[in-house]
Amino acid sequence: MIVLAIGALALPGIQMFGKRHTVTWAVALILAVVAMLIDICLLVDGYSGDYLGVWMTPYSSLMGLLFLIVLSLVVLVSNSSIETTKNHSGAFYALLFGATLGMVFVTTSYDLLTIFVGVELTSISSYAMVALKRKDGRASEAAVKYAIVGGMSTALTLYGISMVYGVYGTTQVAELAVAVAAESTFQWMFGIGIIAMIAGYGFKIAAVPFHMWAPDVYEGAATPVSMFLATGSKKMGLAVFIQVFMIMFIGAATVGQIYGETAQYVFAIIAAFTMTVGNVVAIAQNNIKRMLAYSSIAQAGYILIIMAVMTPEAEAAGLFHMFTHVFMKGGAFLIVGALICAGIGEKISDYKGLAKRAPFLAAAMMLFLFSLAGIPPLAGFTSKFFLFASAVGVPGEASGEFVWLAFIAILNSAISLYYYARVVKAMYIEKGTSTEKIKIPRVFTLAIVICLIFVIVLGVYPDLLYGFCEDATFLMS
Repeated sequence: MIVLAIGALALPGIQMFGKRHTVTWAVALILAVVAMLIDICLLVDGYSGDYLGVWMTPYSSLMGLLFLIVLSLVVLVSNSSIETTKNHSGAFYALLFGATLGMVFVTTSYDLLTIFVGVELTSISSYAMVALKRKDGRASEAAVKYAIVGGMSTALTLYGISMVYGVYGTTQVAELAVAVAAESTFQWMFGIGIIAMIAGYGFKIAAVPFHMWAPDVYEGAATPVSMFLATGSKKMGLAVFIQVFMIMFIGAATVGQIYGETAQYVFAIIAAFTMTVGNVVAIAQNNIKRMLAYSSIAQAGYILIIMAVMTPEAEAAGLFHMFTHVFMKGGAFLIVGALICAGIGEKISDYKGLAKRAPFLAAAMMLFLFSLAGIPPLAGFTSKFFLFASAVGVPGEASGEFVWLAFIAILNSAISLYYYARVVKAMYIEKGTSTEKIKIPRVFTLAIVICLIFVIVLGVYPDLLYGFCEDATFLMS
């Protein structure tokens, strides 16, 4: 976090005095990698402790690693992308580091107000990053929509926090969990506050019915920024759900109190609608960035299964799926960004004949999309298997309570294969108007290869990461 703060403060000055964009980019990349290496050391060591008022745990280290991987990939390709502005590169990197700092800060916070501060730091930085694509009117429109919807979600969140504080007189999540577990009567003020908070943070993860901003923002923003929002910012929102609602209600669910079971079914319904709407609407999309946006909405629905099931197995599976989603969805966005640099449009029809013009990009895109659909032996299949199995129950203790949710998730995965196959069909079967070979910047190729390696390795060898996910769970069996 200190390295990220230094980067956010220093990079505009480096750009101003250094004058060369490459110098600013190199410093940003070095700082991102250094922060990631520090985090890996903390994660491998299993460090837990309070440092400068920040509580570090295996969970915060694991989620921090996820955010820093996203940051490193975005920084790696940003200097070669024709969509990111070169006039304000220092400001762009400062916003990027500031947004990541907010994400990491959220994972170390267990108070509603400090979590809110971290979320807003990320959100405000994200609004500005979307608007930095200054020559594209779609970016300005997307930034305005994003800021308006984000303002509404902020207002709802603060209202919800104030209602919860009014009932129990605390914003500490652990203290609220104890109070909720001991409650014997339903507190309407608390219920209204929780609904407002779910709605407010539901905007951050683009859960249905709070999802309509995502396709416009992902389409209008520069592709590296779209990747950052889809793989990083969305995971921060899911981390908030885990740290606030799961901790708050798991005690109530365990002892059978009134709030716990109600909350589980609320999240189950939200998850079912989110994955279904995301996949069904994605079928009609002709713009690949909008299609990937609706796909991200559906993926958020899959991950919300952990909020319905609320078991250690579900949480570990959800954390693992967050990582696999970073590589498969991030890789898809990287290919889209690389092709835009080569002059290829954003429509699916623009990808016709891509297999002949860019065999590596077509093969990589096919693997990323099939992984998102859950085709074995790729990482998406493995993480979805763990996630959906957690809704059925653990071995020897199978419960039929949420089998229906697992069935809906499996059905949605089958639906998603249709619109992913449309892209593969365009690349491999349909003929394009040009046969000229496509050349992309080398850093894009490097970033795509990194994502591709992890999509394959985590599919056949999930133990590389899954053990850390199990160690990071809040829920103890």
